[in-house]
Amino acid sequence: MPVSRRALALPVAAVALFAAGTISCTSSSASDDEDSAPGPGGGQAEEEAEPAPRWNTSPASLAAIGDSITRAFDACALLSDCPEASWATGTEPEVASLATQLMGDGADVSERSWNLAESGATASDLPDQARRIVGYEPELVTVMIGGNDACASDLESMTSVDDFRAHFTETMDIIRGQLPDTQVYVSSVPDLMRLWSEGSESLVARTVWQVANICPSMLDDAGDDSAEAVERREAVRERVREYNAALDAVCADDALCRYDGGAVFDFAFTTHHLSDFDWFHPSREGQATLAELAYEQITAGS
Repeated sequence: MPVSRRALALPVAAVALFAAGTISCTSSSASDDEDSAPGPGGGQAEEEAEPAPRWNTSPASLAAIGDSITRAFDACALLSDCPEASWATGTEPEVASLATQLMGDGADVSERSWNLAESGATASDLPDQARRIVGYEPELVTVMIGGNDACASDLESMTSVDDFRAHFTETMDIIRGQLPDTQVYVSSVPDLMRLWSEGSESLVARTVWQVANICPSMLDDAGDDSAEAVERREAVRERVREYNAALDAVCADDALCRYDGGAVFDFAFTTHHLSDFDWFHPSREGQATLAELAYEQITAGS
């Protein structure tokens, strides 16, 4: 997968399910015995509401799925994954990954967290990644996907919203079917328009984007401010918003899934959060920020 298909790299409350009980009625003139007798509808006692699953703010193990952001691509070296700097499972003290914050020192992290994300992945790759995590039986799964689905060669080549939703729904079905008690944290897709606005004033960034053909749907001809270019960028941003709405909706149907509420999409990142190699993927500082955003959402009271 060329660099242009690697994604940039953050709360949904649990849905309470209540079982409705039937209430029997009696006449005000009925005897004490009649007051306690079953009603005409069968007289079942009011059922107790089934409690919603409780969100655990201190999961002891973690598996990460997604794309190049979670692999920390270009965070340490040019054109290379750097999982030790990953926001989700990294061991570098400088990053203070989500796993480190949840579990403790680096040794524990390496034994109780697994990074199964793949650089270049799109939503269509997510179900297979989900199948691979089942054997680890993690208490928490993190999901970050969608940048590559929007970063296509042109607008027509972006993943459709229906397909994106279907792939994520399949992913959740796999996780829930095999890991009924595992929690899922879902990051929003970053705002690619902000990426363009932060880097488009830099000749270096524009040159790197053009030469490396990075995210052409958004970043092609980054200095072009014509109406056509503006419309194209707005269309990509709208598609990202639609992806995030799909992630939110699917996650809301699962009592043990938390969407970040748009925390990653809304974060006002700067060039300091971007890799010096490609001005696209998160730097170590960007990875650390993603970890902070995720930790805030996951440890918030349920």
